[in-house]
Amino acid sequence: METLLFNKHTNETSEIENVSPVDELKDEQISVETKDLNFYYGPEAQALFLVNLRIPKKRVTAFIGPSGCGKSTLLRCFNRMNDLIPGTFIEGKVYVEGEDIYHEEMRLEVLRKKVGMVFQKSNPFPKTIFENVAYGPRIHGLKDRAQLEAIVESTLRKSALWDEVKDRLNTNALDLSGGQQQRLCIARALAVDPEILLMDEPASALDPRSTARIEDLIAELRHEYTIVIVTHNMQQASRVSDYTAFMYEGNLIEFDRTRQIFTRPSEQQTEDYITGRFG
Repeated sequence: METLLFNKHTNETSEIENVSPVDELKDEQISVETKDLNFYYGPEAQALFLVNLRIPKKRVTAFIGPSGCGKSTLLRCFNRMNDLIPGTFIEGKVYVEGEDIYHEEMRLEVLRKKVGMVFQKSNPFPKTIFENVAYGPRIHGLKDRAQLEAIVESTLRKSALWDEVKDRLNTNALDLSGGQQQRLCIARALAVDPEILLMDEPASALDPRSTARIEDLIAELRHEYTIVIVTHNMQQASRVSDYTAFMYEGNLIEFDRTRQIFTRPSEQQTEDYITGRFG
């Protein structure tokens, strides 16, 4: 399928084929892959168009593009969160660690243990800090208190929160600051030992200092997890990611190493967006 793109500098409409994965990926292990992925919010509401994408393992991949371009929709395809919306359906394939996640035998609890998610707005449970982190392991059958305590400490350390809360694990998580709550949600996602961490604008509601903490945390976690982040902040994408995908109106326009995208993009439309000519 080809996508019609309008170039406002030449007043011409051209056809651009959907982007293939970059050549460098031949040397990378692939964590998530989509093949000819179409997504619909209903029969007349197509949101993604033939997206072909390969996301490398233990790297940070950023999705950028204007509002409504399909970034978050694509992200939620990776753990089937879109299934919760009535009337949605897909065409094509999505593979996570080589497994077809839309196969009828796929168990969602297994998928969502493997693929954790952190949302734009922090959403801690109205429970203690300890119980927030221990919730996932408990759901998956872990009952041993010593093991739970070890997981809570380990994941709070990974999320750079342990030193701030270690003396008040039994206080309500809702008493934490916004930045602390978001790091708690990251700890909660890590507590079930996922392989992939999806982050949907995790710092958009935070102040600059808290945003810097989240970015530092991503830098620390990138060696242990595959991280996919949706962001409207192009400076943030350039700082934290190894690869960047630029999307527009449901189409994947360009995917490449982040340095290439921000310095020498292959597509004029990518350059126009990066330089602020539209957005």
